[in-house]
Amino acid sequence: TLSAGAGATDKCAKAPEVAGIKVQLEMSSLWQQFDQLGMEMIVTKAGRRMFPTFQVQISGMDPTAEYVLLMDFIPVDDKRYRYAFHSSSWLVAGRADAAMPGRVHFHPDSPARGAQWMKQTVSFDQLKLTNNLLDDNGHIMLNSMHRYQPRFHVIYVDPHHDSQRYVQRNFVTFSFRETSFTAVTAYQNHRITQLKIASNPFAKGFRTSDPDEW
Repeated sequence: TLSAGAGATDKCAKAPEVAGIKVQLEMSSLWQQFDQLGMEMIVTKAGRRMFPTFQVQISGMDPTAEYVLLMDFIPVDDKRYRYAFHSSSWLVAGRADAAMPGRVHFHPDSPARGAQWMKQTVSFDQLKLTNNLLDDNGHIMLNSMHRYQPRFHVIYVDPHHDSQRYVQRNFVTFSFRETSFTAVTAYQNHRITQLKIASNPFAKGFRTSDPDEW
């Protein structure tokens, strides 16, 4: 569980509406299993949903205040990678490609009151990852064979007319190290493939097929 300000990029005092917020990553044990193998996420031209889905439980919001929730993805480093099959490991292949245009994904229920956000798991199941530079669907654009860290932001919708002056005070950022991943157009590590099939309810059609076909 992360409390407000964990992973935040600024040092200024936070507004009381966000200062006490805590965020807990759902399915953290599954994320940790993938992280130990070296998480990979598929990117496609059309856009691919993440699995596991990024889901959190939020506490400490002002129940009557309104909040916007969003995610973005930042490079873990300035390197490009390749997978060495003979050693089942990722190796640095050179400097990173030019960064894709930065985008954010707003949770479709935004804005909503704190009471609504806190009463149930918040799921970013509509978020899709793409490697298409010409994407016009609003998907998150990533370079294949690069590593990324998802970040989760909570923004208090300040009703004051001069709220722009306090923008730094009105948001908090959370990131969970175990959710970092390498973007790929096809899974490189076969153990990642097997774990995704075993744990993804939408992949059950693959489970009855010959494992060699995975």
